[in-house]
Amino acid sequence: MESIQVPRVADYLTALQSLEKDSRLRGLRPRAGIDFTSNDYLALAGAPRMKKAVSAAIEAGTPIGAGGSRLLRGNCPEHEALEAEASRFFRADRTLFFGGGYVANFAVLTTLPQRSDLVVLDSHVHASIHEGARAGRARFHLSAHNDPHSVENIIRDWRFNGGMGNVWIVAESLYSMDGDFAPLEDLVAIADRYDAFLMVDEAHATGVYGERGRGVAGPYAGRENLLVVHTCGKALGAAGALVTASGVLGDFMINRCRPFIFATAPSPLMAVAVREALSILEEEPERQRRLAGLVAFTHRELNERGCPSRSDSQIIPYIVGDNAGAMRLASAMQARGFDIRGIRPPTVPAGTARLRISVTLNVVEDDVRAMLDVLLEETIGGAR
Repeated sequence: MESIQVPRVADYLTALQSLEKDSRLRGLRPRAGIDFTSNDYLALAGAPRMKKAVSAAIEAGTPIGAGGSRLLRGNCPEHEALEAEASRFFRADRTLFFGGGYVANFAVLTTLPQRSDLVVLDSHVHASIHEGARAGRARFHLSAHNDPHSVENIIRDWRFNGGMGNVWIVAESLYSMDGDFAPLEDLVAIADRYDAFLMVDEAHATGVYGERGRGVAGPYAGRENLLVVHTCGKALGAAGALVTASGVLGDFMINRCRPFIFATAPSPLMAVAVREALSILEEEPERQRRLAGLVAFTHRELNERGCPSRSDSQIIPYIVGDNAGAMRLASAMQARGFDIRGIRPPTVPAGTARLRISVTLNVVEDDVRAMLDVLLEETIGGAR
């Protein structure tokens, strides 16, 4: 009689224990304290206009769920209205609404690059982009972070060795862990020089940078070789993601993109919320200006305290180094009433564990001063 194989749960326990030993065990924590960790940069997640728009939609009969995929009965008027408005706002030929930024990045990279193509990823791009490239058909290479010469050398070598397909250059406009900006002007020039496509993830720039929050890639809108992902769960205060592209690429996605074809469409209510967020960007530019002022204030305060940041954006990495030290400092900050989280490998490179400080309109200058005072006090105290 054959023996029955029993799943070895102990293997998973061993893996968890290894993570805990390395101070990398994750867990869920409730939100508490003053917000220096969220991506709700413009404080739209709880804005009265957002709530009013969703409430009005419910009263008007907008369903909570789409009830099916977009190619079946799930294609609601709210989706189409959002996509039309987003195309106008971002000056794109076509927009598709996805359930989230992760699935949008994964969807693009598993659909558009073909077997004969090359995908060049900046080494610091989001995990969703790495996963999409790994799961896709095309060969992919990592370029040195924010190094246009590295991108160009990879393309040249591939062409020299017989590569004949399309090239896809992929970058974030603003990197989520270091707070630094991509050299988009150089990347656009490289894309033009090698007849390549450029995919830009604007997750942390949409709403914050560019004219009326159109993002860092805004000046290049309308180019046939440009595809942009605008995440809706950060500065736009909602959920989902907008993929803006040429009409041809949009139509190809509708016909070939499995995460679009075989997934239930996002909630029509979320489409209403995102559309309202775009209206707020246009009608309340003072939010963008206020955030810019608060970010500049925070960096000035850091400089005055003798600890200038390596970024100049609303994302400020405070490098600690070792995992345990970063988590101790994060816990100390939380105990003092400031919601700041520790970031460890593999999200960031080994030896660069850090606090990721996020500046949003959920705080004011006094909160920033108090947080920085406590941060330095806890840093000095922890070193004793």
